Amino acid sequence: MLSKTIQDALNKQVLVEAQSSQAYLAMASWADIQPGLKGVTQFFFKHSDEERMHMLKLIQYINERGGFAIIPALVQPTLTFVSLKKAFEELFRHEVNVSNSINELVDIALNEKDYATHNFLQWYVNEQIEEEKLARECNDKLELIGDDKSGLYLFDRDIMLMGNE
Repeated sequence: MLSKTIQDALNKQVLVEAQSSQAYLAMASWADIQPGLKGVTQFFFKHSDEERMHMLKLIQYINERGGFAIIPALVQPTLTFVSLKKAFEELFRHEVNVSNSINELVDIALNEKDYATHNFLQWYVNEQIEEEKLARECNDKLELIGDDKSGLYLFDRDIMLMGNE
């Protein structure tokens, strides 16, 4: 059985994951109307789906442990970006915030001596290491490309591979 503290903290993470999914969905929609960014569009749609799956995994865990998962209302995400570089900078900042939220949740689980929840959260800890690394690599590549259109073309073509490594 989950304590109220753990249940509330897990429900907060449901919100974080739902907002992540919405933010990446908005990025996908923005990229979709930019010329020549079909790979980037697919990348953001895929990441939106992944965040939704992270949310669903939390919802199921909360309910399986005798809690009640709350489906949150969401704030409107950023809809437009001045550049692809700015969108990916936002992606990185967002992933760092998610990592910080997961770390706080792990700390709460340890303080509550809820080792089952601590164990469950290790998957999220590892996932965030991968997510931050991927976001950092995308930003590094965009920094190298600068304003080079042929580099941007190659980035768009190759971005789906970056998420599958």
